[in-house]
Amino acid sequence: MADNEQQVHPMPPQSHNPRSKHDVETATTEQSKELRHQKQKKWLLYGIAFIIFQTGIIALFSLTVMKVRNPKFRVRSATFDTFDVVQTTNPSFNLKTNVALGIKNTNFGPYKYDNSTMYFYYGETEVGSVVIPKSKAQFRRTKKITIAVDLASTNLVGNTQFASDMDSGIVPLSSRSKLSGKVELMLIFKKKKSVDMDCTMDVNILTKELQNLKCK
Repeated sequence: MADNEQQVHPMPPQSHNPRSKHDVETATTEQSKELRHQKQKKWLLYGIAFIIFQTGIIALFSLTVMKVRNPKFRVRSATFDTFDVVQTTNPSFNLKTNVALGIKNTNFGPYKYDNSTMYFYYGETEVGSVVIPKSKAQFRRTKKITIAVDLASTNLVGNTQFASDMDSGIVPLSSRSKLSGKVELMLIFKKKKSVDMDCTMDVNILTKELQNLKCK
């Protein structure tokens, strides 16, 4: 009877835990949000890096290509076709001179300049002049031109210092000029630029050469 009195209680069927499923879905959603956040952060960093890169390129472009510098203008050398010199009581000279000029343009665009005049002096007395025709110096190039000018001591009659220099065989001269023009960048932007030339030189009467040429 005791055995019969024992009742068998069947195990209740296992059911799925709804909370566990919710936790899994929540974790998956959070992971998805985190991945999305990381991707957005990565693209943001890419965007910032691109902006910095572009800013650097623009700054470099402004400091190099778009920066306009003054050209350099100077006498490079000179030769003589005629060299008439008198060193007697009334010293004088009459020189037909070929003067080589250089216009150095370091800009990233051509320098177009107008007509100009170049003057030669002994002290502050003019001894010759010549017109420099308008032209242009190509970008990052030095334009080389040669002009013919007559140098004469007509205005130095009675100048005792000139007589002394002629007697020594060395006649100091100077040349001055100014170019006015525009630097053209990318066929759009134009910037006015003027450049002065101020050179000193010595004419050696004995060797018939130009020497000690210096330009500021």
